[in-house]
This record gives sequence, structure tokens and C-alpha cells, in this order.
Amino acid sequence: MPREKGRKVVASNKKARHDYAILDTYEAGMALTGTEVKSLRAGRASLVDAFAQERDGELFLHGMHIPEYTQGTWTNHEPRRTRKLLLKRLEIDKLIGKTREGGLTMVPLQVYFSDGWAKVEIALAKGKKSYDKRQDLAKRDADREIARVSGRRGKGMDD
Repeated sequence: MPREKGRKVVASNKKARHDYAILDTYEAGMALTGTEVKSLRAGRASLVDAFAQERDGELFLHGMHIPEYTQGTWTNHEPRRTRKLLLKRLEIDKLIGKTREGGLTMVPLQVYFSDGWAKVEIALAKGKKSYDKRQDLAKRDADREIARVSGRRGKGMDD
């Protein structure tokens, strides 16, 4: 059977971009069991409360929910287990250094298959305050209004 090509998104964390200011992103592999991969291929995963954390010089993903595989037997996995992230040593050291010095957090943005391999997009993020969120919403509304008015003008429908 030929290996699949391209990128197939399984789950995305939409709330992360609302709650955090994204500074940098990294692509990481995950150490998964067979039933976890099968459940991901079925498109079942949730990143709602997920975060990455350093322990003993390695990075781990906590709180990601991959439901049990329906056709699995006693070999099924635990849905919210801690999963090891697979990155190059330089990237791990860089991420650990930035989280320790700058008060930044590591948040997963997406889980996807890239050329058949399960990957997670990890973001180095800084938490937003409530007034930052309000400013972002106001800016988005203003941009939407400008686009709407300019679109109407382009069609010859002046207000």
C-alpha cells in the first residue's frame, strides 16, 4: 500500500490563538501506541486542556484526549495519558530555555498526519490578558466592517 502524502489535520486548538499570543511554532512527533494511531486516523482527538511540559530534559504532552479505539481489545490505551514529544535536542533545549526565562508556555495548536506520521504543532506562547483579547476582537470587527464597506463600494452599492 503506498504511503499517504500531504497533511491531514485531525484536531486543532482554536481557543489557543484566542487565549495566547503565539510567538513561535515547532513541529514535533509523538510517541504513540498502535491503538492511539488508529483512533487518530479515525479523526478522534481533542486538544482542549492540553499543554506541553519539560521533565528530566524531555518534553511531554499532558491533557490531550485520544479516545479508546472502538475495535481495540485489552491492548487499548488510556485516553488522557502523558505522551512524549519527539524533537531534536537543540529544539528541546531552546524551548526549555525560553519557557524558564520568559514565563512562556508550550501549547499544542494542531494534531495532524504529515506524510503518514502523526505530528503535533507546538507553539511557544504568552498568555493574553482580558484587555488584550478585547482589543483583538475590536480590531477584527473593525477590519470586517472595512472589508464589508469596501466590498459594497466595489459593487457600486454606496450607502
